[in-house]
Amino acid sequence: MALVSIDEERNKGSMWDLDQNLDQPMEEEAGRLKNMYREKKFSSLLVLRLAFQSLGVVYGDLGTSPLYVFYNTFPNQISVQEDILGALSLIIYSLTLIPLIKYVFVVLRANDNGQGGTFALYSLLCRHANIKTIPNQHRTDEELTTYSRNTFDEKSVAAKTKRWLEARPYRKNALLILVLVGTCMVIGDGILTPAISVLSAAGGIKVDHPHMSNDIVVVVALVILVGLFSMQHYGTDRVGWLFAPIVLLWFLFIGAIGAFNIWKYDSSVLKAFSPVYIYRYFKRGGKDRWTSLGGIMLSITGTEALFADLSHFPVLAVQIAFTVVVFPCLLLAYSGQAAYLMKNQDHVEDAFYRSIPDSVYWPMFIVATAAAIVASQATITATFSIIKQALALGCFPRVKVVYTSKEFLGQIYIPDINWVLMILCIIVTAGFRNTSQIGNAYGTAVVIVMLVTTFIMILIMLLVWRSHWILVLIFTGLSLAVELTYLSAVLFKLDQGGWAPLVIAAAFLLIMYVWHYGTLKRYELEMHSKVSMAWIMGLGPSLGLVRVPGIGLVYTELASGVPHIFSHFITNLPAIHSVVVFVCVKYLPVYTVPIDERFLVKRIGPNNFHMFRCVARYGYKDLHKKDDDFEKMLFDSLFMFVRLESMMEGGSDSDDYSLYGEQQTEKSVEMIPENCDSLSSSNVDLTESSNNSIMPFKSPLQANSLLRSSGQTSTRTEVDELEYLNSCRDAGVVHILGNTIVRARRESSFIKKIAIDYIYAFLRRICRENSVIFNVPHESLLNVGQIFYV
Repeated sequence: MALVSIDEERNKGSMWDLDQNLDQPMEEEAGRLKNMYREKKFSSLLVLRLAFQSLGVVYGDLGTSPLYVFYNTFPNQISVQEDILGALSLIIYSLTLIPLIKYVFVVLRANDNGQGGTFALYSLLCRHANIKTIPNQHRTDEELTTYSRNTFDEKSVAAKTKRWLEARPYRKNALLILVLVGTCMVIGDGILTPAISVLSAAGGIKVDHPHMSNDIVVVVALVILVGLFSMQHYGTDRVGWLFAPIVLLWFLFIGAIGAFNIWKYDSSVLKAFSPVYIYRYFKRGGKDRWTSLGGIMLSITGTEALFADLSHFPVLAVQIAFTVVVFPCLLLAYSGQAAYLMKNQDHVEDAFYRSIPDSVYWPMFIVATAAAIVASQATITATFSIIKQALALGCFPRVKVVYTSKEFLGQIYIPDINWVLMILCIIVTAGFRNTSQIGNAYGTAVVIVMLVTTFIMILIMLLVWRSHWILVLIFTGLSLAVELTYLSAVLFKLDQGGWAPLVIAAAFLLIMYVWHYGTLKRYELEMHSKVSMAWIMGLGPSLGLVRVPGIGLVYTELASGVPHIFSHFITNLPAIHSVVVFVCVKYLPVYTVPIDERFLVKRIGPNNFHMFRCVARYGYKDLHKKDDDFEKMLFDSLFMFVRLESMMEGGSDSDDYSLYGEQQTEKSVEMIPENCDSLSSSNVDLTESSNNSIMPFKSPLQANSLLRSSGQTSTRTEVDELEYLNSCRDAGVVHILGNTIVRARRESSFIKKIAIDYIYAFLRRICRENSVIFNVPHESLLNVGQIFYV
C-alpha cells in the first residue's frame, strides 16, 4: 500500500486548476493560492488510513524499545523484586509524560506546514524574528504562500522576546549552535538505532542456542547492517508498503504476549500504575537505582523521530496511531515482561525473548528482526532528511542528494553520508559488542535532543503561538524536570559508552559550524565587494568590451548587486555575451516554495544593456537540479518579464499587475542603495530597472491571463527584444561560476587560521563542486577564480 502524501493532497490540481480558472478575477485567484497550503481537512476514513500507514514510518524506533529496556535498566541483575515494579512505574510515567503529553499533544502542533524536526522549528523562528545568520532576506520572500508569520503588539512578551533575540549577534549564533547540536545528536541516533535494534533482535538466536558464542550474534548483526545500508539507494518507496503491516503486526504481537504474561505469571504488576512505587524505588537508595534511569529512558527513544518523520501525515493521524495502538501495546509489553521477571529474576538479560511462549518464538523472532530493520530504516531516512535541510540552510558541505521517490520529497538518499553511517555503525556494533554500552550511548544522544527541542519550543510558544507565560512556564518546568533528571543519570555512564555520541556529535558539529562560518564570511565579503552600478553604467551598453552572441548565466549567491566575479571576469577577458543573466539560487526558511512562485526577475541598467537578474527560491525540502526544466522555467520567466515590463511602460490603467508586487515608477534614474539584505554596504547602486522591486511570477498561465485581461498588445520594442533574446538563446548558453578561495588574514587568530585555512579548505576540496550540483555541462562552463581574505 503506497503512502499518501500530504503535499500531494495539497498540491493536487494546482496547475490544472489554473488552466480552468483563467477567467476568474485575479484577486480571487490570489486568494485561492494563498489558501492552497493551509491545513487540509481530511475525511475520517482517510485519517484512519494515514494513521495505519504512520505506524511503519513514525513508530518503528519507539516500538522496538522493549527489546532492550529491562536489560539496560538492570545490567547487574535484579537485587530486590519490588525494583521491578518501580522500574515499570517509571517506564509507564515516562511514556505518559514525554511521548504522549509533550510530543503527541504539544510538540507535534509546532510543525512547519506539516514538516517536523529541529530545522523545521528553527525555520519557524527565522520567519518570526530576524535571527538568520546569513542575511539574504528580501521583502518579497514574505509574500510567498508558504511564508506564514505573525504580527506582534510592541508591548507583548513575543515582541520583547523578538527584540531580545535580535539585539545581539551572539544570541543568534547561540541559537544556531543549539540547533546544530540537536541535529548532530539526531545524526548520532541514525548510527546508534540500527546498531542497538539489529543487535538486540539478532540476540534472539542465542536464547534458543545458549551455548552459541556472542561473536556469532555480532557477525549476524553486522551482515544485516551491511545489507540494510547497501539497499538504501533503492529508497523506502519500493518497500514502504511492507512497513506499516510489519510494525502493526509487531505491536499486536508484543501487546498480546504482554497480556498473556500478565495473566500467566503475575497480575500484581498492574499496581505499578501507582506512582508510589517510584517513590519506594528511589527511597531504597543507592547509586545503581539512579543510574538505572539511563536504561529506563530507552523506553522513550524514537520519540524525537516521531516528530522528525511527521512530513507525510497529518497531526491527527499520528495522534490516533499513538493513542489507539502504540501506547496501549507498549504498556502491555512492558507490563508483561515485568510479570515474567517477577518469577524469573535471573532472566533479565534476555527478558524479551525468554518471555515469549515457545509456540510463537520463531515467528516472533522473524517479526522482531523485521521490525528492527524498519526502525533502522526510519532513522537512517530521517538522518538523510535533516542533513538535506542543513545543506539547504548553509550548514553542511555540498553532497549529492538523490530523490528515490517521485511522490515524496522526504524520501532521499545521500550516498556519501550513507557509507559514513554504515562504517560508524559497524564500528559501534563491533566495538561495544553488547546492547548495554550501546544503550548508554543511545540514551545520551536521545536526552540531549529532547532538551534541545524543549529550549526551542520555549521560543516557539512565545514567538509563534504567543502563549501565556504561565503555560510556557508549566511546559518548561515539566519537561526540564524529567529530561534533566535523565541527563544526570546518563552522565554517570559516560565512561561506559555514553561518550560515543558526544564524540560523534562533536565531529559533525565541528564540520557543520566551520562550514557555516566559512559560508557566512564568504557571503559578507561578496556583499561588501559587489560592483557599483555606477561603474557598470560608466562602461556603456557594450560594457567596454565586445558583446558576442549568446546568453551568459552568471551564478552568484547575492540576491542584489553585481557580484565581484563579474568585474573580475570582464577585466581579464575581452568579451562578454550579448545577454547577461545573474542567477541566484537562494534557500528560504520555508519547507517548500511553490513552482509558480519560484522565480523573481529584474532588469539591471537600461534596456540596451540586456542585463537581468533571476532569483530562484527554494525551501529546505525542495530539490534543486540544474536541468532542462530549470533552464526552461528561467527563460520563460525572463521572457514574461519583458512582456509585462513593456505593458507597464505602456501606461496601462489596469491595476491587475499589482498582484506581481509592481507599482508604476518614473523612468528616471535614481540613486538607491540596493542592499536588500541586512548587511550594510559601502556601494551605492543606481536603480536596476524602471521598477524598484523584483517581479515575482505566479505562473505563465496567470501571466498570459493577466496580459489578455489588460487588453495590451505587443509593442514593437517588446517584439524586438523578445526576438533578440531568442536569437541569443539559440546562439548558445554559457554558465559562468565563481571558484572562490577563502583564506584567513595574516593577522587572524590561530584558531581562525586552523578553521579557515585547513578545515574549511579541506571540506571545500572534498565536497561537490557547484558545477556538479547544478549539472552544468563542461563544454558550456566557465570558472572564474578569485581569493577572499577573511
